[in-house]
Amino acid sequence: MTRTVAGIDMGTQSIKVVLYDWKAHRIIASRAEPVELIAESDGTREQKTEWFDAALEKCFSAFSPEDKNSIAAIGISGHQHGFVPLDAEGKALYNVKLWNDTSTAEECRLITQAAGGDDAVIAEVCNLMLPGFTAPKILWLKRHKPEAFARLRYIMLPHDYLNYRFTGEYKAEYGDASGMAIFNGKTRSWSKKICAIIDEKLLGLLPPLINSDEPNGFVHDAAAKRFGIPAGIPVSSGGGDNMMSAIGTGTVRDGVLSMSLGTSGTLYGYSETPLSDPKNGLSGFNSSTGGYLPLLCTMNCTVATEEARRIFNLEVKEFDALAEKSKPGADGIVFLPFFNGERTPNLPNGRASISGISAVNFTRENIARAAMESAIFGMRGGLEAFVGLGFKAREIRITGGGSKSPLWRQMAADILNIPVKRPANAESAAMGGAIQALWCLLKKDGNPADIAALTDEHIEIQESESIKPDSKTVAAYNTAYTEYNKYLKALSPLYI
Repeated sequence: MTRTVAGIDMGTQSIKVVLYDWKAHRIIASRAEPVELIAESDGTREQKTEWFDAALEKCFSAFSPEDKNSIAAIGISGHQHGFVPLDAEGKALYNVKLWNDTSTAEECRLITQAAGGDDAVIAEVCNLMLPGFTAPKILWLKRHKPEAFARLRYIMLPHDYLNYRFTGEYKAEYGDASGMAIFNGKTRSWSKKICAIIDEKLLGLLPPLINSDEPNGFVHDAAAKRFGIPAGIPVSSGGGDNMMSAIGTGTVRDGVLSMSLGTSGTLYGYSETPLSDPKNGLSGFNSSTGGYLPLLCTMNCTVATEEARRIFNLEVKEFDALAEKSKPGADGIVFLPFFNGERTPNLPNGRASISGISAVNFTRENIARAAMESAIFGMRGGLEAFVGLGFKAREIRITGGGSKSPLWRQMAADILNIPVKRPANAESAAMGGAIQALWCLLKKDGNPADIAALTDEHIEIQESESIKPDSKTVAAYNTAYTEYNKYLKALSPLYI
């Protein structure tokens, strides 16, 4: 009889479910369903819990009864930093404010001021107070929706919400919690100081914390009936999308970095000890395997290429082919891709711009290449922060939608001057959820396993697609990166 673990990835644009047969080392079924997005000019980015529920139900309904009955455990990945406010009956009090919502800049200022400044905030939560994080979203609800806040009972992250729907349990795990800006990753505890600044009742509303290899709970009868899956199977602790992607790329040992090129761009690496540099964009997160996950996040990664593609009316491969006709550095054209404001650098009111244009270099080819380069230039600052903290990166494992582009992979190797490798399975977050579910299941059944050994066994790296930096191109990109920073420094004061 086939036995599988289900990995669920709640992304910004869709929910995906994969069923992984761990004995045969293959995914036997997968399904994705889109999720709508509310976007407003003030930086609001929101979704509704009923959209999550409907998309998840559609995913499971696409699987055969045999495949659904094969599921022995579930692991869930969800986009970090979101705020799901529920009442005592588990019903949403307001929309889910997402990681890329920048409407909370004023709340960030108020919390930071009350805490005693940036350094005081970093001491409490290992990060700056940024609009992307959860803490300012909670204060936003209090200030803008006081009636809803008065009824607030459950404070959940997106992956916690899906766990709750399956198990009815209200718990959190250290990795995703460390991205809320109300949690101290070094002490592995909620910050009483920041919670009290937001509201005196907040600390009492937060869930208990569990270790990454522990189950959040077990699928209850109502969820089993709704999704057509076995009742009583474990649902692992789950984690944030970056934490689950780290498992799905095998980034569970010192020395390996992962880069995700999606709507947002992330660069992160596993560390046995706490590691962070918030003032240079390197957030101090915990991993969802028990260690630490220092991470850089930009809010505009593939956004610039998607917008340029739309204007040029080109498909992805056509756009890549156009960009490939331009040379490294795009003949001096610089694309600042801040369509959604930006988190790193901290420019919540940021706007996109194209600079360095002359009558000679103003071509579609150069604009296309500059748009692609901007995504990796945003990552390079994070790499420099890693190096400054003594992190010695051997390789980068690249994932996300942008990783499918050979040109982007080569750019990453050349701009960052590190070999780039690509996991065989592009769905790293869903796969990470599946592997964490297996880790949890094996421990529950009395056969505990090492998470690094599990990723070695189940995460395949496509060595044939490994890309090494080209020394001449590396030199060209060092010059282009200097130009990028020149324009960034000059224009940033406009958006503060």
